[in-house]
Amino acid sequence: MYEDTLKNARLLIVDDQETNVSLLERLLQRAGYVAVKSTTDPRHVLPLFTEFRPDIILLDLNMPHLDGFAVMRQLLPRIEGTYLPILVLTADSTTETKQKALAAGAKDFLTKPFDTTEVRLRIRNLLETRFLYLEIQNQNQMLEQKVQERTHDLEEARIEILNRLALAAEFRDDDTNQHTQRVARTAMLIARELSLPEPEVELIRRAAPLHDVGKIGIPDAILLKPARFSPAEREVMNTHTTIGAQILSGSRFPLLQLAEEIALTHHERWDGRGYTGLAGEAIPLTGQIVAVADVFDALTHARPYKEAWPLAASVAEIRNNSGTQFAPRVVQAFMALFERGEL
Repeated sequence: MYEDTLKNARLLIVDDQETNVSLLERLLQRAGYVAVKSTTDPRHVLPLFTEFRPDIILLDLNMPHLDGFAVMRQLLPRIEGTYLPILVLTADSTTETKQKALAAGAKDFLTKPFDTTEVRLRIRNLLETRFLYLEIQNQNQMLEQKVQERTHDLEEARIEILNRLALAAEFRDDDTNQHTQRVARTAMLIARELSLPEPEVELIRRAAPLHDVGKIGIPDAILLKPARFSPAEREVMNTHTTIGAQILSGSRFPLLQLAEEIALTHHERWDGRGYTGLAGEAIPLTGQIVAVADVFDALTHARPYKEAWPLAASVAEIRNNSGTQFAPRVVQAFMALFERGEL
């Protein structure tokens, strides 16, 4: 199998002397090589290279129009980063020429007149090195693909765990168990309407479902109370933002860092009368966005303490609280989505 690979290698001969080309072609034919092309005009090397994709080039140096050094300069951008051996065959045997050729990209150097056995052995050695390089390169690509697949699987598993964590937080006070995903979708649409970069939009979509993860720490007697909270109960309920931020804090992953930010700030108000007193642009944009998405979903769906509001009334509530509870530009984006029927 390996011998077949070698014998099917593509060899390109570049020499302005037809006799030299014929000699090399006969030598290679006797050695069993079946894919050999040649040219006596170095100006044809680039088109031949593109069409033939040789595995090795046998190159003369002293030629009209373009010498071997010029040919190698033309080839360099196309072979950089790969191992494509160039075997220089020339009558110029000076040390200076040899060093110049090797520095220009040649992998080996033989002087004319050459020994045919040595030429065959040099060609074989260079081809063996090339195919070994290609094999290693192929294995590296396969390994890289496997690493990417494993990384993707790990990322999907991590996201699934986070989604299940968000679901656990909502399971007790949302009969549909869809609140987190609805908020995530609305937040994503608002972020896109605000022309945020798509990677950031996707990150918000992934992080938004964790906005209420801190509800895990709220007692059932308060969380499921079918009436309005007393001041003391409201104070306990408000701690779900800081509990959520604590659960998500300390991560080095951007997704969890953003989720922490959202969990902590999605109940802040534009006028500063929110949970921690942040106001205006001091509230992170992600918190501003999820605040609108969260309230809209809470209004349009039933809670233990209230019935669902009609869509029109819910939208009007968001619009009427622009500049007080909600960031004006976020409300503007929300209204644009509503008017286009995308909510």
